[in-house]
Amino acid sequence: MALEKAKETVSSNPVVVFSKTFCPFCVKVKQLLDQLGIRYKAIELNFQSDGPDMQAALAEWTGQRTVPNVFIGGKHIGGCDATVALHQEGKLEPLLIQAGALAGAA
Repeated sequence: MALEKAKETVSSNPVVVFSKTFCPFCVKVKQLLDQLGIRYKAIELNFQSDGPDMQAALAEWTGQRTVPNVFIGGKHIGGCDATVALHQEGKLEPLLIQAGALAGAA
C-alpha cells in the first residue's frame, strides 16, 4: 500500500521530496528548491502514520533508504548530495523545466 501511495504521489506532482522535518539534509534540499522558486510536494515522513512503511517502500523502489528522497518529472534524482551536485553542474534547472516545475528562460 505504501509503495502505491508513493508512486501515485510521484506521478501526480512534477517535484516530490520525501523528507523528515528534523533532517538537515532535507532542509537543505527544500531551501534550494525554495530559492529557485520551485513548487514541490514535500511528504514529511515523520508526520505520516505510514511514514516508516513509506520509507521502506521507497528503499525497495529506489535502492535509497535515506531522506531526502527527491523525484523530478517522475524520475528518482537521489538525495541531498545528488540534488545539490546537479544544481552546481547546471543540470538541475533543465530537469525542472522539462518536468514543468520551472519556467524556461524567455
